[in-house]
Amino acid sequence: MARLMVVDDSKIVYMNMVKLLQDTEFEIVHYCRSGEEAIEVYKEVRPDLVTMDIIMPGMDGLEASRQILSEFPDARIIMFSSLAYDDTIEEAEKIGAKGFIYKPFEKEKVLCRLREVIKG
Repeated sequence: MARLMVVDDSKIVYMNMVKLLQDTEFEIVHYCRSGEEAIEVYKEVRPDLVTMDIIMPGMDGLEASRQILSEFPDARIIMFSSLAYDDTIEEAEKIGAKGFIYKPFEKEKVLCRLREVIKG
C-alpha cells in the first residue's frame, strides 16, 4: 500500500481524492491545507507520494515543494492545479516535481500517474 499525502486548500479536492483512491493500492495518510503545514507534516509522516496544489493561501505549492525537496531529495511530489501556465509547469519540473495533473482530474489519469511515479 503506497502512502499518500494530499496538500490542497480545498476540502472538496480532498474528498474527491478519498473517493478516487478507494479500493486502490493507495491510502491517504495525511491531508494538509497549506504549504507550511505540508513541510512540517512531511518531516513526520514521510509519505511515499505527495499531491501538491499550487495556489494556496500563504506559501504556495511550488515553494513548499522546493523546501521539501531541498531537505528530502527523494520526495515524490506531483503538482495538481487548475491554473497552470507553461512557465509554472517548467518551474515545477525544475524544482523536481514528478509530474503535473490538471484539475478537475480524471480518475484513470491520476491513478496512471501515481503508479508511474511510485514505480520510478
